[in-house]
Parts: sequence; C-alpha cells; structure tokens
Amino acid sequence: MQKFAVFKIADEVFGITIDRVVEIIKVQKVFTIPGLPGFLSGVMNVRGLVVPLIDLRRRFGTEPAGRKERIIIVRFDQEKIGFLVDEIREILSLAPEEMTRPPSIFRGFRTEYITGLGRKGDSLIILLNIDNLLTSEEKIILKESIGMLGEGLAGTDKTDK
Repeated sequence: MQKFAVFKIADEVFGITIDRVVEIIKVQKVFTIPGLPGFLSGVMNVRGLVVPLIDLRRRFGTEPAGRKERIIIVRFDQEKIGFLVDEIREILSLAPEEMTRPPSIFRGFRTEYITGLGRKGDSLIILLNIDNLLTSEEKIILKESIGMLGEGLAGTDKTDK
C-alpha cells in the first residue's frame, strides 16, 4: 500500500506520495519579489522559513476553481516548496493493483508530470511526479532564486532531520 495526499485542481483529482509531503496549510500571504522566475507565484513565510510557492493551476493551464485553496508543502531536492491547489480531498492508500501507468497521451497534461493513475471505486486519481514538475533549467533557476533570498532562509531548516 502506498499513501497519497489527494487534491483537486479545477475538475481533476491529483495525488502526491505522502512521503514527500511536509504539511498542508491554509493559504497565507504571498510576497512577490522582483526578479523571481515566472513559474513561481512568490514566497511565503512558514514558521520563519521563506518557502517558494508554485501555483499548480497556472502550471497546468487551468483557472482557480475553489474557495478551499490550500498549500501543500513538499520536500523538493534539499528544499521545501509550496504547491497551491484548489482543495485537499483526503489522504488515500492505494494498493499496487489500484495503480496503473499513464496512457501516452493524457488529456493535455504532459506525461512526464505523471507517475501513474490511481483507481479507487469510480474515482480516477492522477499521480504526480513532483520531481518532473519543473524542467532542469527551472530547477537551476529555483536554486539560484532561493540562494538570492538568503542562505538558510529559503525552505531549508538546518534543524530539520
């Protein structure tokens, strides 16, 4: 069994493996900083850490659809980043037989974003590969942007083990 944080973006249901999720929080004040790359919505202060925020709705080319917006803080390389989503559905366990590989063409989403599809009853859950949500170039830009924000401030907590 594998556990996933399940959330909605527009009318689609997605899942991120729970072992990458640090926490799920309500939307907070987002600060825009000149010079941040376009894929970043801004940064936010989460208990003293400056955490970059990526709006997954913008990433997938959809419009905001919910009033229950949440931010999923995840481990991304050595950093913590936030993903803005429309709403959190649940924490869900999927058995291996409930997961399949994605079809080669999948409803307009780039298949490298997807590790598979989860099936639970009548529901279909798009299982995201968060490591591939950013291109190699964007990952480098993210690291440089975090570096500009100051050593030790941008989502890395030296006391975190």
